[in-house]
Amino acid sequence: MKRIGFVLLFLITITLNAQQNNQDIVTGVLTFDKSNLPVQETNNVVQIFNSGQKKNVLISGLLSAAIPGAGQLYNGEWWKTAIFVAVEAALITTAIAYNKKGNDQNAFFENYADENWSVVKYANWLMINKEALKLPVDANITIDPNTSLKPWERVNWGELNYTETRFSHKLPPHGDQQYYELIGKYPQYNHGWADQLDDNTPEYNANLTPMFLGYAQMRGEANDYYNTSNRMVLFIVINHILSAAEAAWSAAKINSNLTVSMNFEPQPTAFTVEYVPTLNMRLGF
Repeated sequence: MKRIGFVLLFLITITLNAQQNNQDIVTGVLTFDKSNLPVQETNNVVQIFNSGQKKNVLISGLLSAAIPGAGQLYNGEWWKTAIFVAVEAALITTAIAYNKKGNDQNAFFENYADENWSVVKYANWLMINKEALKLPVDANITIDPNTSLKPWERVNWGELNYTETRFSHKLPPHGDQQYYELIGKYPQYNHGWADQLDDNTPEYNANLTPMFLGYAQMRGEANDYYNTSNRMVLFIVINHILSAAEAAWSAAKINSNLTVSMNFEPQPTAFTVEYVPTLNMRLGF
């Protein structure tokens, strides 16, 4: 029975060690094994340790940091790979989709502004109410009478900005991101919207038109789409970090959970002491 047990021990050990790169072999010859494998002697018990296939913790973590799930694939954990890949795909898809929604909404409200807000109308309001608004005395905005031109092509922008000196903001050139933001944010630009019919009053903090308010809402929707897309990008970064940390932790756990130890326990006989090989396997979950 001892011989059969030893043969089984030998075969199991060879099978486990065949997976390792170092190709360590447990022969059962105590003097040979003690010189070739890690050995610990405790209370006259000789323990020769041998482990299953090791995982490189650094490589596992770096793989998942680059591509979530790659480290888990390296560790042989398929279901974890599927989870991290699925989360990554969902986050990327959502980020792209909401960024496109933001771009589409952005193009929509810019076209709406070009059709319904006129810098010529705004400039005329400034000139009509120059004294009441306490604008510079020498302020004068030249407006091209050619109505076939776009409104932003008819106004002298330098003169317009000089006239706006009293206000906290000056209108940026047409097409600028701030141009489209200011005309739907500050009440002074309310008088450039097509549905503002009262150009003879200097009041600009009241009677905001439906177009002004609706345009502000359009811009808000675009910002909401962009904010959602940006949050998805943040979650993508977090997914990379979590995947890398989990892969490194799992690799370390794999390395520590599979340990095979072969003990040579002393058995006294009538004339000497024999070392009997025993096999202990610890597999943690």
